Amino acid sequence: MMAGNSGGDPAVGGPARHIPVLLAEVVKALQPAQGKTIIDGTFGAGGYTRALLDAGASVVAIDRDPDAIEAGRALEKEMGGRVRLVHGPFSELDAAVDQVDGVVLDIGVSSMQLDEAERGFSFRFDGPLDMRMAQSGPSAADIVNRFKANDLARIFGLLGEERHAGRIARMIEKRRDSRPFERTLDLADAIETHVGRKPGDRIHPATRVFQALRIFVNDELGELANALFAAERVLCPGGRLAVVTFHSLEDRIVKRFIADRSANPAGSRHLPQTQFRPATFDKAGGVIDPGEEEIERNPRARSARLRVAVRTDAPARASDLSLFGLPKLPEIRVSAER
Repeated sequence: MMAGNSGGDPAVGGPARHIPVLLAEVVKALQPAQGKTIIDGTFGAGGYTRALLDAGASVVAIDRDPDAIEAGRALEKEMGGRVRLVHGPFSELDAAVDQVDGVVLDIGVSSMQLDEAERGFSFRFDGPLDMRMAQSGPSAADIVNRFKANDLARIFGLLGEERHAGRIARMIEKRRDSRPFERTLDLADAIETHVGRKPGDRIHPATRVFQALRIFVNDELGELANALFAAERVLCPGGRLAVVTFHSLEDRIVKRFIADRSANPAGSRHLPQTQFRPATFDKAGGVIDPGEEEIERNPRARSARLRVAVRTDAPARASDLSLFGLPKLPEIRVSAER
């Protein structure tokens, strides 16, 4: 379950109790009921899962963070078989069950991860420069200390929309020769010193760099794209897909997927006739934003957007990542080697 980290300043904001975003709207969209099984692809603290269980549904809850899975074992035991926890990425959600009535994905980073210094997601606390949701693979420190400046600039610019991406990348490359970056505050302070900060600036100069590193380390855009394909494969006819995003990059992926899957591409009299492809989803209304009351109660919900679609009985289409126009980024395994 995600708190949202969308170009605002959750990385530096005050502590926030974990609050599921757009909870009532998500539950309404999924239409949970007794006899239905729903996948919660981003279990987190279990907010959506509990609400779906309260409505009578059974839940397959997935999370790649082992801490989230361990924390959910009590709920799994309490519900006596109505909820099953699965440790793994939501991009592989169709491996967890054959067919379901609903899938919910809440994209981003959880409040618990942001508030735990040792996870290294936030520079509100000093901690290791980590950011790995699965707690395995290359860390943010590996990326910062080993990638070339031009690769870092692409990451900061494309995933963080950081206008000083080149300047910051060159500063990092120069500074790490004498002392590698290992702590969150070290990197944040170095960026602030190099870029500067005007009095009254609400957003810390390092916010977008931290966002970009987190997205890159966890391949969040690729994971989301593949999770949408997996949802298409696993949802039964009439099954409902609900996706909450917090960043324009994520929302664009979901929007393109639903648009592509809900209509046959229009032909042109100047081009060969387009092969008919039956829609695999029907749109279920437009985008849903949080209301003022929710934003006041939970400021991290401000940039949240919910999109909903309903599965048709058409066969799932082939998975083709070119649909999303994902940014071309350096290869993490190759580039992370010295």
